[in-house]
Amino acid sequence: MTDNLLPHEKGFHVSWDQLHRDARALAWRLQGHGPDDGKWRAVVAITRGGMAPAMIVARELDIRMVDTISVKSYNHQTQSEPKVIKSPDMDVIGDGTGVLVVDDLVDTGRTLEVVRKHMPKAHVATVYAKPMGKPQVESYITEVSQDTWIFFPWDMALQYVKPYHGADD
Repeated sequence: MTDNLLPHEKGFHVSWDQLHRDARALAWRLQGHGPDDGKWRAVVAITRGGMAPAMIVARELDIRMVDTISVKSYNHQTQSEPKVIKSPDMDVIGDGTGVLVVDDLVDTGRTLEVVRKHMPKAHVATVYAKPMGKPQVESYITEVSQDTWIFFPWDMALQYVKPYHGADD
């Protein structure tokens, strides 16, 4: 029965509150595991989806050095060949030693393959992970099935929905 579902019908809807809780849980998991006496020296957010979780992780772990890498691999819901369109300050980031790379989700892992070429020694952490992409990630909080589409809070808007039963028009 689930084979006939459209991507939005097998969706995992994430609210701002849930994203905040999950990103804090990711920070707790990473706390004390950095290579410099348990501390991390920088966070690199994968834009755009990794920016909110990276900000929360950086706050919770008191990391002040925050940068971004922008990798375009989606055009709406269609995945394409990933390419870097903005790099972090490589003079600061170097090979990634002591750096946390944070994203909202690892799907197929293709984006992270590109990121790892830039920062091979970075620790990659995502809030959500799908099975195909898990080998590219050292830390994550929640695994979802490969065929589940995650709806993040920045993709949604609140609106009225009619009750299932008993409503008059």
